[in-house]
Amino acid sequence: MYKKSSSGWFKHYDFIILDLICVQVAFLLSFVLRHGMTNPYIIPIYRNMAIFVELADVLVLFFFETVRNVLKRGWYKEFAITIKHVILVELFSVLYLFTVQEGEEYSRTALYLMGVLYVIIAYIVRVVWKKLIQRKMILGGDKSLIIITTQNIASAVIKKIKNNNFELFNIAGIVIVDQDMQGDNIDGIPVVANENNAATYVCREWVDEVFINVDSNYPYPQDLIDQIVETGVTVHLNLAKVSENLGSKQFVEKIGGYTVLTASMNYATSKQLVEKRLLDIIGGLFGCLLTGIIFIFVAPAIYINSPGPIFFSQIRVGKNGKKFKMYKFRSMYMDAEERKKDLMKENRIKDGKMFKVDFDTRVIGNKKLSNGEKKTGIGDFIRRTSLDEFPQFFNVLKGDMSLVGTRPPTLDEWSSYDLHHRARLSIRPGITGLWQISGRSEITDFEEVVKLDTKYISEWNMGLDLRILWKTFFSVLKQEGSM
Repeated sequence: MYKKSSSGWFKHYDFIILDLICVQVAFLLSFVLRHGMTNPYIIPIYRNMAIFVELADVLVLFFFETVRNVLKRGWYKEFAITIKHVILVELFSVLYLFTVQEGEEYSRTALYLMGVLYVIIAYIVRVVWKKLIQRKMILGGDKSLIIITTQNIASAVIKKIKNNNFELFNIAGIVIVDQDMQGDNIDGIPVVANENNAATYVCREWVDEVFINVDSNYPYPQDLIDQIVETGVTVHLNLAKVSENLGSKQFVEKIGGYTVLTASMNYATSKQLVEKRLLDIIGGLFGCLLTGIIFIFVAPAIYINSPGPIFFSQIRVGKNGKKFKMYKFRSMYMDAEERKKDLMKENRIKDGKMFKVDFDTRVIGNKKLSNGEKKTGIGDFIRRTSLDEFPQFFNVLKGDMSLVGTRPPTLDEWSSYDLHHRARLSIRPGITGLWQISGRSEITDFEEVVKLDTKYISEWNMGLDLRILWKTFFSVLKQEGSM
């Protein structure tokens, strides 16, 4: 799923938050310098002013757009705009004191000192923050971008993306469609594929987004575009050459100075992503606390029945192919991976893209007795009650996973994916999801899993996440399936 760029004043929400902190720091320091080490928030007029300056700051940011083009401003212009911003906040503060008729009780020294300190603090913070952003842009951002273009304009496209890279892209590679230059290097960017194998590369590697811009005399590689769209990767097309056949949700935006048509399975605004991340942080903290409590009881039982590490970690494939280490309470014997080969013939999902057997003897305590009876143990208990999943709340807190998403595949499963299977990796993987609450134990067709996952991605909203979490809670209580 694509994070749609914010428009308007909320686009630079990081600078807004920093500004709100700066004005409060300036208010507090001005009071301390004037009145000494006293708490201003217990004095009604100063407490009210502390609240008002925050509101005034937001009003100035919104109506006067003082953070507009903040990343493009030089040192002098930044200083001039910072002074303008602070003067407006001070004028609003004076007007407030006049309106409430409490100006005589408020120290004018503290008021003017707040303005001076606000200019200094806000200017330094803005400059430093811009430097950090610019350094991050030089090192490469969090999004992995692949450029698909033609040989004659490749260098110009790379340069333009780098010079206008306010989305913090990391250009992971380039695909040349009119020549086979795989293995070459253009302006420090490796040529990772040609037109024939580009879709396979996107399917197998960590790729967040693809930008397509070919020479005006060269037709768009429509078959390649269709294949990439099928993988669920976000595709940006230069509007100079747009195909009407491009599917998914579409909107126009700027990428590297180009006006592009962006297509994705779904998109989320910054506000929606902040809401989802806050939910993950709250849930992750609570889940980690529960994990610590569960550890006290589960750890001895695991170690007694199968000496070795209490926690199990495994490399999984996350959003857009990014690999991470996923944690669980160990519910299987130490040689479980070696035993898996012997159980593959019992796999209920025959295409091998997932692994599920009716009775897994790799689980701690599970045995098939000579009379055909099946015996279970601690491993089966913690899997049946979903206790083994709780360490994944640490993954949620780290940002590798979300509370709700799609289940992350193993490297073996991922290597056998077809193009349309990769679409389920277009969001951050989750502890639970639409597939799990739809009866995970009954679903043995991987295509049905993909269908449910892509349905979740294309219909995602915060309300859907909350409904899935609610149903998961009762599902676990009834032991109808794990998280």
